[in-house]
Amino acid sequence: MSEATLSQVDPEIASLIKKETQLQHDRVRLIPSENYASRAVLEATGSVLSNKYSEGYPGKRYYEGQQYIDEVESLAISRIKKLFGVDHANVQCYSGSPANFAVYFAYCKPGDSVMGMALPSGGHLTHGWGVSVTGAFFKAHQYGVRKSDQRIDFDEVAKLAREHKPKLLWCGATAYPRLIDYAKFAEIAREVGAILVADIAHISGLIAAGAHPSPVGKAEIITSTTHKTLRGPRGGMILCDDKHKAAIDKAVFPGLQGGPHNGTTAAIAVAAHEASTDAFKKYGHAIVQNAKALAETLLSRDFTLVTGGTENHLILADLTNKNVSGKIAAKALDRAGLVCNYNSVPFDPRKPFDPSGIRLGTPAVTSRGMGAAEMKVIGNCMADVVEHPGDDALIERTAGQLRELCDKFPAPGIQL
Repeated sequence: MSEATLSQVDPEIASLIKKETQLQHDRVRLIPSENYASRAVLEATGSVLSNKYSEGYPGKRYYEGQQYIDEVESLAISRIKKLFGVDHANVQCYSGSPANFAVYFAYCKPGDSVMGMALPSGGHLTHGWGVSVTGAFFKAHQYGVRKSDQRIDFDEVAKLAREHKPKLLWCGATAYPRLIDYAKFAEIAREVGAILVADIAHISGLIAAGAHPSPVGKAEIITSTTHKTLRGPRGGMILCDDKHKAAIDKAVFPGLQGGPHNGTTAAIAVAAHEASTDAFKKYGHAIVQNAKALAETLLSRDFTLVTGGTENHLILADLTNKNVSGKIAAKALDRAGLVCNYNSVPFDPRKPFDPSGIRLGTPAVTSRGMGAAEMKVIGNCMADVVEHPGDDALIERTAGQLRELCDKFPAPGIQL
């Protein structure tokens, strides 16, 4: 086998990776589900561990030669358990959606009643939305937010739960800028005999840092991705009480998948180690401070923010009063070096592929060391572009200004 480098073997792919690396350096990345993994996490992800096949769990494999793989996975499990204060952690899930489906597989039969937050209110596809397999296989009932303040409507949650008696009650969101009240969800779940599942994919890093309340002790099962605010590799995990350990592990393997991605498992261990430091705790709190600073700047420029602001890493802006759709704004912002995504807002009259809003987040810019002063610059640049999305000269000037800003704050894990 050739020992040639990637650029020698496949210069086309090597060139695209180089361009993407430059792009991640040059752009202000405001997608709340994206971040920068450290060089150590990237090294573990792309290591020789990818050569191994390891069906089963530590000490109980279907393949030999797993001595060091068992140690790697055991380290990942123990570090995640300590970081979040849980009885058990399964770190083999390929990503967040498979982790969620493993929970369904462990406790539900097709046609069983489940409950989750509606997608247009900020929930996730896998919480029972119709176009997802979770909405097709199960009788999913969706709760939403109040029209008056766009906060979770717990009266509706309780009413639906009493009426439908779901086996699983999901809490967690992908476009909800406020803290999740796990105690209220737990009270409702207990009343109707449901298992409360907290999906913390977006906020796991904030929880690890103490910058968001933890669902531990309230939700019996917790699912998450391992990237986003946690700054790990693209993977998933399920945390649970001891009584759920056997069912969860069986649902993941052999229920839904074969061998784990061992490079990812090692990188999860590295990310958990990094997340246990004081520096990470400061980082987690800085994400929230930056989100609030960015929100304040946008509010000063007459932006309408869903719920009026943010308490976490995420901002959802309704651009109706700016007379521009979210899609047009997001594409103009991308050209100006500001990467976000167009997104529906609660009770949005527009279609999902051309909605009224944009979704923003501060995990990646905070990883670069940016602070409140930079959030003010970014917010004002965003406002200028949103208000003049067809002004090519403005967009070009803004892109240049933001490249200069990014040059002052090197991105972690990136080698230009």
